[in-house]
Amino acid sequence: MPRTRQTSAFALITVAALSLTACGSGDPAAAPAGASSVKGRTPTTDVVSSVKKNDEAAKLLPAKVRDSGALSLASSVGAPPGAFYQEDGKTLAGADIDFADAVAKALGLELKREVASFEAILPALGSGKYDLGTGNFGVTEERRKTIDFVTYINDGQGFAVRDDSDLKKVTDLTQLCGLTVGTGAGTTFEATLEENKHRCADAGKKAYEVKTYADQAAVWISLQQGRSDVLMSTINGLRYAVTQQEGLRFLNEYKRLDVGFAFKKGTPLAPAFQAAVNGLKADGTYDRILKKWGTSESAIRTSQISPPEIK
Repeated sequence: MPRTRQTSAFALITVAALSLTACGSGDPAAAPAGASSVKGRTPTTDVVSSVKKNDEAAKLLPAKVRDSGALSLASSVGAPPGAFYQEDGKTLAGADIDFADAVAKALGLELKREVASFEAILPALGSGKYDLGTGNFGVTEERRKTIDFVTYINDGQGFAVRDDSDLKKVTDLTQLCGLTVGTGAGTTFEATLEENKHRCADAGKKAYEVKTYADQAAVWISLQQGRSDVLMSTINGLRYAVTQQEGLRFLNEYKRLDVGFAFKKGTPLAPAFQAAVNGLKADGTYDRILKKWGTSESAIRTSQISPPEIK
């Protein structure tokens, strides 16, 4: 997800959907009175403080990391349930935040977290600017060429539409021919759509148009205002977002992807992170995080290091 700051736990989604005066700016302050009303509250269950250090996992860390006791983390911040700002506009919350904090605690490490744009994180890992990154990064064959992953959930690609849409389910991208599809910039969704756009012409149909936005709020505004006919985004994000907005519905899952912590290719950190995630599964913390954010369907059986892309 791309980075977006917000002043309410769900304002990024709800105001994006309801505000006609924001004009795609993603600025909740630009919303008219009453536009920030939501159907739910931010989950506040503490699922991290009880995590104990996993000595066996910590032993797998490079000695230099154990000695320093800290790692630099780049976090992409977008919308619930992944990673977002709470009402104060400063405090981060979400499943990605809880998983990173829980793993760090299990490894006895301090995370020096810096918010970065989604599209900038993976290149920055390669340059050594950060030790790891989070942002609902799906494991793809293309990314595996330059990035190592340690998986912690299974999410993927899905679609959402307005209630008045004739679309019932998208099982083939040629069903989108002639429509305008909104999605996030620099994402697997954009890549999938662009790579398959030729299929409309191959079938003798008008190509679909892809509109990308760096601001997650603008993606939802485009759907509500009719500038997009359908959205393509994360399964968990879409399922959550449509429960917070009137007039929208989750269409269907399109493709599942494993999601993981991202590292520079060849990182020595992967075995320790894998062991820490599996330790959280064993002690029940893993399931508590998923339950907190309503994403239990995204549970994985075991953490893996850079598994093949799910086809």
